[in-house]
Amino acid sequence: MNARPGGLWRHPDFMRLWTAQAVSSFGARIAREGLPMAAVLSLRAGPVAVGLFAAITLGAQAAVGLFAGDLVDRLPGRRLLIGADVARALVLAALPLAALAGHLSLIEIYVAGALMGVFNVLFDIADHAILPTLVEPAELADGNAKLAATDAVAEVGGPALAGLLFQLVSPPLAVAVNAATYVVSAVLLGRIRPTPAAKPEGEPEPFRLALTDGLRIVFAHRMVWPLWLGDVAKSFFGNFYAALYIVLAIDVLKLTPGMLGLTIAMGGIGGFAGAALAPWLTRRLGAGATILAGGVVGAAMTFLIPLASGPPLVAMAMLATAQLIGDGLQTVSGIGAVTLRQTLLPTHQLGRAAGAFAAFGALAGVVGALTGGVLGAAIGPRETLLIASAGITATSLLLVLSPLRRLR
Repeated sequence: MNARPGGLWRHPDFMRLWTAQAVSSFGARIAREGLPMAAVLSLRAGPVAVGLFAAITLGAQAAVGLFAGDLVDRLPGRRLLIGADVARALVLAALPLAALAGHLSLIEIYVAGALMGVFNVLFDIADHAILPTLVEPAELADGNAKLAATDAVAEVGGPALAGLLFQLVSPPLAVAVNAATYVVSAVLLGRIRPTPAAKPEGEPEPFRLALTDGLRIVFAHRMVWPLWLGDVAKSFFGNFYAALYIVLAIDVLKLTPGMLGLTIAMGGIGGFAGAALAPWLTRRLGAGATILAGGVVGAAMTFLIPLASGPPLVAMAMLATAQLIGDGLQTVSGIGAVTLRQTLLPTHQLGRAAGAFAAFGALAGVVGALTGGVLGAAIGPRETLLIASAGITATSLLLVLSPLRRLR
């Protein structure tokens, strides 16, 4: 079917989903930066401790990702989205209470990270699967671009606000700001009315078989499995950054929390520009070329991060350039990849396919975060992140050999 007159601006349910995602994403950036910042600034956590936090969070994502895809394909997606929002609000609301009671420690931060990982992946998989039940196929690229654009705006405002809050109040109180955003998101999601996805005829597949069905769906399509392999490899090397980026910026380059927040916010500006350009570039270059070119050049930009040096303002400029250009191009590639999956796969398979991406990407991320933390402590954050940049770039170059390069 064709896109509606006036586009998605005149689609009430999409606008509610979009607004809910924007509110939730903005606050989530505060939580994402706040938990490891709380560990580094308040509890003096080092590379191994921060790497362990990332591994625990990703481990929880991997565990639930094995089941969440099948859960999303079987249950109403709207209820899962609302439940995940409410649960995340409760988890984050508990942190300032622990801080006020004087009991905040790395254990509490690890537990919060694990629970947030569980509900984040459940929300993300359900969010990925519900969009095709709200909009027409011709509107998917536009819808994904709009969702990515608000994610990028949140990337600008969230970290910048987090950096400012951490200089004015304690990190746990800054994290608590996010709890209210999840409540607002849940209220908005309660008002959407998605069209039920068509289910295959016959008896439901046994749950034990559905655990591996996501991989079967992914590898059955020659255009989808390269995206999965690239996602898993990039998650491994990318989570070296999860373990060491904040340590490098604060301990090695001597950036203040406010400077770090502004630096990360530049990635949001790049992501916003990438989201705006993605549909146009896809029409001009084709889906395959856009996904591959954005991935390769965006990956190469990450070398600016471990190469950053000099006075804090000079180092900040190098990090900001990597965030601005690299995140923008990775957003272009990511929008193309998600839209391709939603276009090629039947709606009733999207949850399980997304679960395969989330679970195995998170498993690779666990290994990457632990490896990055150990290597960072052994050879230094800068040297370890050089290895990560080389790995991400090599992975992107290998995908050029896949069938994606011929996809128009």
